[in-house]
Amino acid sequence: MALDFLARIADDSRRRVESLKLRSPAHVLRGRIVAHPAGRLERALRRGAPRGALRLLCEVKRASPSKGDLNVSVDPVAMAQLYEKGGADGVSLVTEPSHFRGDPAWVEAVRPRISIPILMKDFVIDPYQIVDAAARGADGVLLLAALSSQVQLQRYLNEARLLGLDALVEVHDRAELQRALAAGATLLGINNRDLRTFEVRLETAIELLPEVPPWVTAVAESGLSTPEDLARLRATRCDAVLIGEAFMTSPDPAATLERMRAAARG
Repeated sequence: MALDFLARIADDSRRRVESLKLRSPAHVLRGRIVAHPAGRLERALRRGAPRGALRLLCEVKRASPSKGDLNVSVDPVAMAQLYEKGGADGVSLVTEPSHFRGDPAWVEAVRPRISIPILMKDFVIDPYQIVDAAARGADGVLLLAALSSQVQLQRYLNEARLLGLDALVEVHDRAELQRALAAGATLLGINNRDLRTFEVRLETAIELLPEVPPWVTAVAESGLSTPEDLARLRATRCDAVLIGEAFMTSPDPAATLERMRAAARG
């Protein structure tokens, strides 16, 4: 199922990217980039000490293939500001339009309204998307190990660093973890959701975290919806957690963030 799902998303992304290249060639986008060194997102998500608070990467996501519509009317700017005011360390914007109801223009809208780093989440299948993310003002991009070979990951990571972006390399199993590390990833996301079945298993991060080297920043993703989930991760070498659906479906996201932040501090 994952291969079909990822292949569908990748095919849609390729068509979209080819269209974007015609409208805004990469050399035009490069002229819009304000150069700055990479590392802003990774530093924000790095846990200060083993007893320190987990860092919070809070997500804006209108829909997902596994859950359908989550919050189709959410205002990404207002939500990003709510996250920053509530103590988030970074904001993740799911901008993929066909399957997640996102919009790349969110990055340009949100960037001048908050001071914390922005992760632009799309399905990267072409270096052009990394250039596009930098031109829009993102601080980081998502790379899926499941969609990329080690050589491709190395190419994407190098392109991101040259443009001043961090790359959150997402893995789900031991083989993907080793491939990401071999490619040079220093910001690693461990996804508890198996894209083959869409099942969420919180033990995935717990089991893989001990294999993440100490110099790599580790982010646990998916299915983290309660303070108890964060309490378990505080006892590990996890640096940060990415939480989206818990906020998107909450009747009071500010209160939910306050509870999560308290749990992250312990």
